[in-house]
Amino acid sequence: MPNKPFAITLKPGTSLANLTGTWRTARPVYLDRLPPCNNACPAGENIQGWLFHAESGDYEQAWRVLTESNPLPAVMGRVCYHPCEGACNRGQLDSAVGINSVERFLGDEAIKQDWKFDAPDAASGKKVLVVGAGPSGLSAAYHLARMGHQVEIHEAGPLAGGMMRFGIPKYRLPRVVLDAEVQRIVDLGVTLKLNTKVENIEQSMKQHGFDAAFLAVGAHIGKRAFIPSGDAAHIIDAVSVLRSMEGEDKPMLGRKVIVYGGGNTAIDVARTVKRMGAEPIVVYRRTRDKAPAHDFEIEEALQEGVMIKWLSTIKQADAGKITVEKMQLDDKGYPQPTGEFETLEADSVVLALGQDVDLSLLEGVSGLEIVDGTVQVSSNMMTGHPGIFAGGDMVPSERTVTVAVGHGKKAAHNINAWLNDATYEPAPKHELAGFDKLNPWYYSDADKTVRPMLDIIRRQTSFDEVQGGLDESNALFEARRCLSCGNCFECDNCYGVCPDNAVIKLGPGKRFEFNYDYCKGCGMCATECPCGAIKMVAEET
Repeated sequence: MPNKPFAITLKPGTSLANLTGTWRTARPVYLDRLPPCNNACPAGENIQGWLFHAESGDYEQAWRVLTESNPLPAVMGRVCYHPCEGACNRGQLDSAVGINSVERFLGDEAIKQDWKFDAPDAASGKKVLVVGAGPSGLSAAYHLARMGHQVEIHEAGPLAGGMMRFGIPKYRLPRVVLDAEVQRIVDLGVTLKLNTKVENIEQSMKQHGFDAAFLAVGAHIGKRAFIPSGDAAHIIDAVSVLRSMEGEDKPMLGRKVIVYGGGNTAIDVARTVKRMGAEPIVVYRRTRDKAPAHDFEIEEALQEGVMIKWLSTIKQADAGKITVEKMQLDDKGYPQPTGEFETLEADSVVLALGQDVDLSLLEGVSGLEIVDGTVQVSSNMMTGHPGIFAGGDMVPSERTVTVAVGHGKKAAHNINAWLNDATYEPAPKHELAGFDKLNPWYYSDADKTVRPMLDIIRRQTSFDEVQGGLDESNALFEARRCLSCGNCFECDNCYGVCPDNAVIKLGPGKRFEFNYDYCKGCGMCATECPCGAIKMVAEET
């Protein structure tokens, strides 16, 4: 029998072993870096985690990973302004992954397949009051219920959803979608009491035996502005207009409608009254690039025939007309009056100048601090009164559905800890997986799949949903565009390029490990890792 080659006869631990790892000055280590999409998500979703299951075609598991953080994916897939996509590394390669599109697909699939949340393991015996059935309240109730607490939501309105229902038009968020996701939370065991306004939070807690409370009252009070006006002038706030769209009696605004403001609410109102057959004109005192409304919302409004008068402010409102003064920007970018005036026909003026929160339920509660109409909370979302937490529109923050959902999740973790005489400590974040950590040449070019839009005629005349969703093939393609930034996806690249055979495959789903006896620390694996999941560290001396 022929002798084996000499190199194969060498055995670790013998005098003949060539342990090349002893030459090393630096060693490679596998690590998980934080994907920029996860880092940018206000709701704290594990985006890369659920995209992994989606690109494998396991949509239910993807939905379950997604809903570990956010119980409203079909809603969020429609109304979130997707900061995750703005942070996506793929945007520097061709275009960002359509994360929001895939999220909507998973949310819609869950409704279609009637997927349910898993029931909590055991009851805690604790009782929590949630005030408000908007996105923050629903999110908190969901997470608290999954932790085993008995949760009651007290909602002053006749329907759940808060500003998702009364502030977002149906053409952006169909009510059947909202109702389905709310019902799934109720089915988890959450008690929802409608038409139940909390007049005093301390009294409600004592009367019903609640151990803690989360305040999530939305900003439903429209801000007013002093506009000199005649007795016959019809001036109404934007929130009232949008709220009345949910009832049988639609607002009587007339044919010529002036919308005063430049935020998303102003654009929503203008697009709404356009669908009602009116002729809206948005009046805003600054330029388009300074408008707080998202640019794509403005663009869609212009496509639908909404007129916008930039650098304009209302000086007088009378029956059937308004007087507008033209403005100009000074050296610091602030609008200044010019003394030039214009008269516009106006049957009504809708004020879209922001919203306030009704804080009357907090009167007489000790320890609370209110600044500029918002409740001050500590890092654990608790107010100055023990056991009373707050989030969403009630606290200083950006007022979006995604931020509100994130507040509900964060508050639930802290309420759970407080009820157990503990402190919630979130897991430390990994270092960020920047684009400079990737090797983008390993990935194929694949342009983003654009969601279909309703034709312009139907957009102008109906409340049908403006933007369509992806079908399964498109959603699967879009999910597979994910670069898996900072996290090993077992591409075998390190295994293939290692000149010392020092990379050991551990099996599907188990990734790899290094055999440091033979790793010389050449760094080839780290250099060639597509997703930046290997790092070279100095060898300890």
